[in-house]
Amino acid sequence: MKNITIKTEYITLGQFLKLSDCIATGGHAKFFLQEEQVWVNGELENRRGRKLYANDIVKVDGHGEFQVERSALS
Repeated sequence: MKNITIKTEYITLGQFLKLSDCIATGGHAKFFLQEEQVWVNGELENRRGRKLYANDIVKVDGHGEFQVERSALS
């Protein structure tokens, strides 16, 4: 499982897919979610606006499993 670190309270699924290198640009998110299966905390998800928080687990078919973590505040 690969950790993806965010600096904000949450990240949208569309932004997450780009940050995790599953898609090249944020504009691909809608089409990617129509074609591929993405699971968030064990539930199938297709909304690119879905908010992901620290400790959420995201599984992307063909790309692997990721955990969202929040960076420590300075």
